[in-house]
Amino acid sequence: MRNWTTRAETGADIPTVRDINLAAFDTAGEADLVDALRADPAWIEGLSLVSADEHGTVVGHALLTRCHVDDIPALCLAPCAVLPGYQRTGAGSAAIRAALAAATDLGERYVVVLGHPDYYPRFGFGRASTHGIGLSIEVPDEALMALALDPGHPLPAGTVRYAAPFGI
Repeated sequence: MRNWTTRAETGADIPTVRDINLAAFDTAGEADLVDALRADPAWIEGLSLVSADEHGTVVGHALLTRCHVDDIPALCLAPCAVLPGYQRTGAGSAAIRAALAAATDLGERYVVVLGHPDYYPRFGFGRASTHGIGLSIEVPDEALMALALDPGHPLPAGTVRYAAPFGI
């Protein structure tokens, strides 16, 4: 396992973050989503995190943006991407952990993710449906997960409302 440096993205990282998302996914959808979210009110400064290697080369990215569970503010973790040559090295995990820590530092309480059920539980995510959290669209039950960042505030029940660029 390598040691990854993590930090909030800067303006200079924007083209690199786009390139990472283009390389990590089969279509430009995720890269376009990140660009659209940057221009959306859901964007929260400091919650777009990158991971860099020992030379400072940015290879991973994790993004948290505003969503709601019914009317309660929460965060959505998406997308998360790593350059293919660096996948399975901890670069993505480092970026996600840094993003969750930054959100906690900002006083955020809840995070939802729609993703691989074998990957996200390592960060504390659990099946959202066990907390009464759902989506307005059909997804595999195990793919929608949620995390309470502050144990003193249990997850609220309700329907996740994503930012407009998600199209959900």
